Amino acid sequence: MIVDGRASVQFGGGRGLVFRVISIGAKPTYEGWAWITGYVLDRDGNAIERRKIFVQYEGLRRVPR
Repeated sequence: MIVDGRASVQFGGGRGLVFRVISIGAKPTYEGWAWITGYVLDRDGNAIERRKIFVQYEGLRRVPR
């Protein structure tokens, strides 16, 4: 997934990342938001860091193939 300012302000202004989702939090949060766990990917698609991030579902985008 592409995570940028559309998903959360914390990823705006050039702080976006490509993220491989491995799980979605089960606990309820604000409407349209979720905690997701996964890996930050480098340019080659390799996992470089595991993170848990809080994002809006509607702001997430698939990486073009």
